[in-house]
Amino acid sequence: MFASSSSTRLLDPKVDGRIPVPSHRHAAPSAPWPWVDIQDKVDQTQLDSPLPPIPPPCDHKSCNECWNRYPPSRFPNWTESQVRRSKIADAIKKKTDSIIYHVDVDSNGLFTARDKIFAREDDIEKTWKLMKNSETPENIRLQTLFVEDMSGPLLRMLRAKYNIEPFFFSSSLNWIPSRYAEEIVPKKGDHITITLTFLKSLAVPQDQTGTLRSTLYGSVYNMIGLNERVDQMIDIQAPLKLQSSNSMLALDLLSVHLIRKENGSTMISYHHGKDEHGTTTVKYLQERIRFAGQSVLVVFLWHAMYAWDEALESLYSHVCWLETQVISTSDLRLTQELYIIRAHHLHYSSLLEDFKKSVEFVQKSRNPAMDSLEEEVRKNSAELMDKECGYLLKGIERLEMGRRMQDERLKNVMNLIFSTYNIMKQISYLTTAFIPASFMATVFGMNVKTFSPGTAGTLLHYFEAAGVLTIITMWFILAFQRKNILPPGLVMRSYQLVTKFWDLLVITSWVQLIKYLKKFPKRRDGGDGAGKQTRGAGAGALV
Repeated sequence: MFASSSSTRLLDPKVDGRIPVPSHRHAAPSAPWPWVDIQDKVDQTQLDSPLPPIPPPCDHKSCNECWNRYPPSRFPNWTESQVRRSKIADAIKKKTDSIIYHVDVDSNGLFTARDKIFAREDDIEKTWKLMKNSETPENIRLQTLFVEDMSGPLLRMLRAKYNIEPFFFSSSLNWIPSRYAEEIVPKKGDHITITLTFLKSLAVPQDQTGTLRSTLYGSVYNMIGLNERVDQMIDIQAPLKLQSSNSMLALDLLSVHLIRKENGSTMISYHHGKDEHGTTTVKYLQERIRFAGQSVLVVFLWHAMYAWDEALESLYSHVCWLETQVISTSDLRLTQELYIIRAHHLHYSSLLEDFKKSVEFVQKSRNPAMDSLEEEVRKNSAELMDKECGYLLKGIERLEMGRRMQDERLKNVMNLIFSTYNIMKQISYLTTAFIPASFMATVFGMNVKTFSPGTAGTLLHYFEAAGVLTIITMWFILAFQRKNILPPGLVMRSYQLVTKFWDLLVITSWVQLIKYLKKFPKRRDGGDGAGKQTRGAGAGALV
């Protein structure tokens, strides 16, 4: 599976733009053991604790900063080891200045942006007072919060203010697709969480010399091109490099938590650090949402739809380029890249299916607060949501159909390569049939004493020269193919020792060949004279 130690290095999520493999079992809020695996021991302290499983909500007036003890203050079943494994502990320790962007939707459907809120690390108390005393204005139907570079204290404050489950943050931090509704209260509201992984196209950065930087690898080849192979496994969690357009296909994350209420809803858009994994920035998404001017949650999904469409367009152009390369060169090495793209295609199929399920979840998750409104209003709202989600579902079906078409074209290209390769192999087999006869004809045509009496050359001279040249030829083959045939594991070290000995043997062979060629002309001159006399005597005798 692994070609070298660099394969293991690429398993690090912080290296080369690779995202972590999602642990879906840890994304469900109804799971009885959050972030506990089968082999883990049960925390005895938690079993002996007299505290209730879920404490009553806090009014944040007489609690003495309950936000500072998150998540155990509200969710006692989240022990220290679970918080650490879910990466929430690292997020809580993060110290930085954060910025909160707003997009508000009023009762008339008008989208506006409020002033930014700066949550400074050196003034945490001020931020908490502002957070806990903030109320949604009466004329605002929905307020959307976009948090840039979220610090640990701000994460805990948002959790305490809006009573957010830790699963939302753990799913976002670990790139786990999830969708669920919780705290459903009839005629009051509910909480909805959507964490969605989607595909987008990125331009490959270049350094000052114009060379493609290798900070983000493709799945098998580096940024320079096909001829320089990167020893790593087929990794569908890493960006896919498209060398035909100097771009890459990378995974992005959409993480939204919506608190729906009858008197004003709140949506929180969670983002990773600045430029981490090349994800969508806070300011970009905030401007796009404001520019759309329609249902905010659906607009988030439309953002993922646009990204998918652009990414598959780039991949389509790359597939066309690969077809041209195969037809013009028939390079068998291209099959490696074709296999990589097909592996990513399979992964993209599962991501599109997950995208479809998220849209269907939004379509079916009716707002409980709507039950307090008139029947006509509820009906119009449901029809509008069905219409928008229907457009999205049709778009996803189109994307999946395009992905299948690309996959079929890749299969055709691979079949073309293998057909050409099989034809060449058959020609090689046919040529091999004539090699013994050609070899014998060459041997019997040599001017050596065994076949032509009186000549100076011998079969020993032939085997000496042929042996040295054979060793040199084999060395050239091994020298250029060594990276491709290098075995993994402990065998690699012994193989390297053998190759060092082999290089020494080849150098010795070169020296022997040079010495032989220096001596050979002297033998040839003396031999020619003797040969002429012998042939002359022989000719006279025949006459």
